[in-house]
Amino acid sequence: MKISYHGHSVVRIETNGKTILIDPFITGNTTTDLNAADVKADVILLTHGHGDHVGDTVEIAKRNNALVVATFELATYLSWQGVETFGMNIGGAREFDFGTVKFTQAFHSSGFVTDDKQIIYLGMPTGILFTAEGKTIYHAGDTGLFSDMKLIGERHNIDVAFLPIGDSFTMGPEDAAVAAEWLGAKLVVPIHYNTFPPIVQDPERFVSLLPPGVGRALKPGESIEL
Repeated sequence: MKISYHGHSVVRIETNGKTILIDPFITGNTTTDLNAADVKADVILLTHGHGDHVGDTVEIAKRNNALVVATFELATYLSWQGVETFGMNIGGAREFDFGTVKFTQAFHSSGFVTDDKQIIYLGMPTGILFTAEGKTIYHAGDTGLFSDMKLIGERHNIDVAFLPIGDSFTMGPEDAAVAAEWLGAKLVVPIHYNTFPPIVQDPERFVSLLPPGVGRALKPGESIEL
């Protein structure tokens, strides 16, 4: 399994002959190494409905005939735009041919702001537990620290956890370090930082808050093998 980070909260997983993208915010992402027009994907997993996470989902999904897996409201909204979707919800798991997806809770918000100043509710925000080839990846999405991360860590043997550290809208580095301890992941990668001025952080400082060898700040385009 190959896992790569592409700036902000964009993660790509290559496993079982499939390419899976999580939160493909590419156009307008100042930290990414990707070009949305060139991205290939078989599956897109979404944590919530904010523009900096849904991003280029519709364009990528249509061009690649990719399946989009998201919470029910977000999946329904995207299906109205001609995208093939599978709707789920928090606590539920589903085994697909590319791996198993389970949505966890996240403490954030989720909606789309229209040009005419309307807000479309797009379901609860989530984290994602993805399991394939005997490995488990946890993408926390956008969230504050919450004590049930202890339960997630107790019930799932997490190989890699992607945790937001940007502060302002999500956990900051100190809270994310506590989350890392509770989750007990073998490797922790910071995400959701340095894209916009309010979320500027030093990822190496976050890594320094973790036990030696646990944290790793990936540069956009850098990958790890499991």
